[in-house]
Amino acid sequence: MSSRKPEAPQPRVLAFANQKGGVGKTTTAINLATALATNHKVLLLDLDPQGNASTGLGVAAQDRSAGSYALLVEGRPLGDLLRPTQVANLWILPADPDLAGAEIELVGLEDRERRLATALADGRDALAGFDYIFFDCPPSLGLITLNALVAADGVLVPLQTEFFALEGISQITRTIDRVRRAFNPRLRLEGIVLTMMDRRNNLSELVASDVRGFFKDKVFETAIPRNVRVSEAPSHGLPVLLYDFRSPGAQAYVKLAAEFLKRERARIRAS
Repeated sequence: MSSRKPEAPQPRVLAFANQKGGVGKTTTAINLATALATNHKVLLLDLDPQGNASTGLGVAAQDRSAGSYALLVEGRPLGDLLRPTQVANLWILPADPDLAGAEIELVGLEDRERRLATALADGRDALAGFDYIFFDCPPSLGLITLNALVAADGVLVPLQTEFFALEGISQITRTIDRVRRAFNPRLRLEGIVLTMMDRRNNLSELVASDVRGFFKDKVFETAIPRNVRVSEAPSHGLPVLLYDFRSPGAQAYVKLAAEFLKRERARIRAS
């Protein structure tokens, strides 16, 4: 009889990506991670030099020290860089101030597009027990985002319901296809989350209808509404689920988390 212990299940790794800024990408990453942390252990890697995910989870700029730059460029061990947040079961790798220069510095490094994937593989012990790893990507399709796509199992695309949405989503889906062919055959478009939805606005409804018509069940049923409490929460260093749980925005993210987990169960059954 073999004495080998069964391997621990690997965490599910998802990148939140959209090359267009201001679409609710970071807000969705923070609040979906917070909602899932109720029953799961979640790690959020802040890969955006703006550091908004770090700010939104209460990590002030002066307190970030070593973070994602140290991981990607300096090769520091993952386990040395993780820190807990004020949300139980939610950990963060913050965006340190030097991350702004990472795009340039990565160009000259060996295996430049696989730095993040290698760091996760080398940090397997530090990741034991995590159920989900989320990457909050910068609003661009540069080397940092490429690293995230090479390391991820799938991509979640937050999409603002406005005029240029379809043009932006076609660009990110083409990028996913190219990365799948060249670097990461397991990469998939996991889903599209409609954000900043205003049902009083005919354009919002038309864009949502077009996106659903084209991408079918890839689009989550839950849409995130425009809500002032969602906009206010980051200035307090809090996810909206902690800032105002009863607000429409917070309740939408609770529904999104439930739908996300339902899709995850269906994916596991089908695999």
